Amino acid sequence: MSSLFFSCFGLHCNSEDIRCKCICPPYRDIEGQIYKQNVSLKDCNCLHVVEPMPVDGKDVEAYCLRCECKYEERSSGTIKVTIIIYLSILGLLLLYMVYLTLLEPMLKRRLFGHSQLIQSDDDVGDQQPFANAHNVLSRSHSRPNMLNKVEHAQQRWRRQVQEQRKSVFDRHVVLS
Repeated sequence: MSSLFFSCFGLHCNSEDIRCKCICPPYRDIEGQIYKQNVSLKDCNCLHVVEPMPVDGKDVEAYCLRCECKYEERSSGTIKVTIIIYLSILGLLLLYMVYLTLLEPMLKRRLFGHSQLIQSDDDVGDQQPFANAHNVLSRSHSRPNMLNKVEHAQQRWRRQVQEQRKSVFDRHVVLS
């Protein structure tokens, strides 16, 4: 049997990163089996992997000829890094969602006052507080240009949504 660590391209990798997998179909009265063993590439064959051997004597060669053995190697380090990057991006998106839902409205209330954010149904300029917020924030030289573009697109989207809501509610009132 091989040692616990194998050399993988100059790095040490876990013995779980490499293995030999033999798939043996049914033979006479023996059911098909899948055998896995941590062995080197040169030992990846039926004689080294299939333990215990289900047949004896002259049937071993006939049994092994039917088995298909494949050497498998994976990089658990790459898998771990990929998962860490994925979870980091997911965490950043979650933090951004929390910012958009909780912190941004509170910051706008502090900047522009609570009375400006209260909107009435018959108020003609119901997008005005958001437009004012965009004007104040776009004048700031500390924000990068790309962030200003995103803020402008967000404000335009909010205005469109508010217009759509108003037209839907107006039509609903007319229909009923």
